[in-house]
Amino acid sequence: MSEDASKGQDFESTLSKAADQVAEFDSNRRGFVDKLQHTLHENPALVPLIVLVLSLIFFFVLVGSKFFSPFALTLIFQQVQIVGVLAAAQSLIILTAGIDLSVGAIAVLCSVVMGQFTFRYGFPPSIAIPIGLAAGTAIGAASGWLVAKVKLPPFIVTLGMWQIVLAVNYIYSANETIRSQDIEAQAPLLQFFGTSFKFGGATMTFGVLFMVLLFALLTYVLRHTAWGRHVYAVGDDPEAAELAGVNVKGTLISVYAVVGLICGFAAWVMIGRFGSVSPSATTGVIGNIQSITAVVIGGISLFGGRGSILGALFGALIVGVFELGLRMYGADPQWTFLLIGVLIIGATTVDQWIRKAAA
Repeated sequence: MSEDASKGQDFESTLSKAADQVAEFDSNRRGFVDKLQHTLHENPALVPLIVLVLSLIFFFVLVGSKFFSPFALTLIFQQVQIVGVLAAAQSLIILTAGIDLSVGAIAVLCSVVMGQFTFRYGFPPSIAIPIGLAAGTAIGAASGWLVAKVKLPPFIVTLGMWQIVLAVNYIYSANETIRSQDIEAQAPLLQFFGTSFKFGGATMTFGVLFMVLLFALLTYVLRHTAWGRHVYAVGDDPEAAELAGVNVKGTLISVYAVVGLICGFAAWVMIGRFGSVSPSATTGVIGNIQSITAVVIGGISLFGGRGSILGALFGALIVGVFELGLRMYGADPQWTFLLIGVLIIGATTVDQWIRKAAA
């Protein structure tokens, strides 16, 4: 064999080994990315949990140890209790690949119903509260019927319901606010969720406890009951779910009815939080956006059928952490909106990337 041929073979051998090493490195790199992608797909609440922990660390460094004081942590939970309950309701709708723009308005109307039945009609709070819960359930069921039976888009149905409920709210209440002092003196049960108790050095309310228990209950129901599996199936592929024997229309109506019921409880929590009953409460307008924000940041897919409802709780807490942290730092409040907007876009981008794991 000539010397040139030998050199050529050595060069080819070296080139082949280098290519194999590059391929092996690329394979390992892709393997790690694929494993990460698969892990996040299997545990959708992991991303918002990581963001929440990083946010706490960031503001601890920025603000100092006072950010982890019992008072600060209490304030975070107090701030997000209403949004958290509404986010739990919104999560159920989004898991079915829908969206509900009326949850905040329903909550305000239910609070007005509870207040009016107590003070205008003379019903005891123990009866007025269930009437308010029933009103929320009925409104939710009506929206579900329009979506499931009439086959109208959820966005259109709930947008219209939002306007209708807001109008009924003002007409029915005559724009009358029931004062905190009157409720405290005559119907303290309406303010039950505002009752505080000590927990590990922090002062919590029954509204915060209810929010946590609600998420725990819905997590169990969605994971371990047939109804929960049907909710995911309907959101993932309604046609396939129907072929598999799932009552798609019945599931959708039940989801919207349950959401209406949760909005009724959010109304009760809202009375406890604010002390009064006001038809002009800002929750009726911004509660919808806040709940959607918490759900999106929480990693629940807007395409339906994927996500953990615990992520919505983490999403609400992330918003609360940013609001309090920036306020304690003395930053302009507009930075909160800017950063929350970045988180929304980032969460949607991550969701799209994670969805490829299922493709």
